[in-house]
Amino acid sequence: MTIPTMLEWIESTQLSIAIREGGLPYPIIGGVHLLAIALFGGMLLAVDLHLLGWLMPGRRFSEVWHQFQPGKRLGFVVVSVTGLLLAWAEPVRLWGSPSFWVKMSLFALVGVHALVFRATVYGHPEKLDAGITPQARLAATLSLILWAGLIVSGRLIAFDASFEPASTSEIRSMNHAVSTAALHQES
Repeated sequence: MTIPTMLEWIESTQLSIAIREGGLPYPIIGGVHLLAIALFGGMLLAVDLHLLGWLMPGRRFSEVWHQFQPGKRLGFVVVSVTGLLLAWAEPVRLWGSPSFWVKMSLFALVGVHALVFRATVYGHPEKLDAGITPQARLAATLSLILWAGLIVSGRLIAFDASFEPASTSEIRSMNHAVSTAALHQES
């Protein structure tokens, strides 16, 4: 099965149709996705800003880490599930979306980031209670950049189609519609 065929099959499933064409599922899932981004992003922002020394400077890193970890996990799970549902609703359009591919690339880099810094920063937060290392500051800076890019590129997905050049037949159709409307207004 080729990728376009698989994407068309996904788009024809009952779940995809229900999400995409139902009156409320898509906006509800999208709204929950955004709320989960706010939850996850807020928790992530607090931890990263603490690593940079800009937030809660009097608290130990392990305290901050453990305080925000449950919210980060919940937010990440909800963001992932709702994101998959939104992608399931329109896989053919997303396949052709440059912003979607930027988002997925950044998402992969977030995974690489977590693996690279797991041993020295995220795996044992108690080790940073004595002092935040330059490597931890680098991890926080990269995390903020990656997640900001991921959120912005995710938002740009909605606008990808508006930046595509119109085909010749679409331009002819628009010109015909404008001409016809102008004739009807003159009469």
